[in-house]
Amino acid sequence: MKHTITVKTQAKKNAVEEAADGSLRVFVKAPPHEGRANEAVIETLAEHFGVPKSRVAIVGGFTSKKKIVRIGEC
Repeated sequence: MKHTITVKTQAKKNAVEEAADGSLRVFVKAPPHEGRANEAVIETLAEHFGVPKSRVAIVGGFTSKKKIVRIGEC
């Protein structure tokens, strides 16, 4: 399943918040440098949905705050 997410980097904690429109806001502690934030997004989403990290993939928006991720069917 695909989700549109908005990423907030350098947050106080790693967390996932669901918005009223069905999109997700993902907060990660990692800085947006050398792919660290993207890796933290994958780890945080995997933990939130209870799937292995290998089942979470960023399919769009690698360098943007708005990303499209695929969960569960990678």
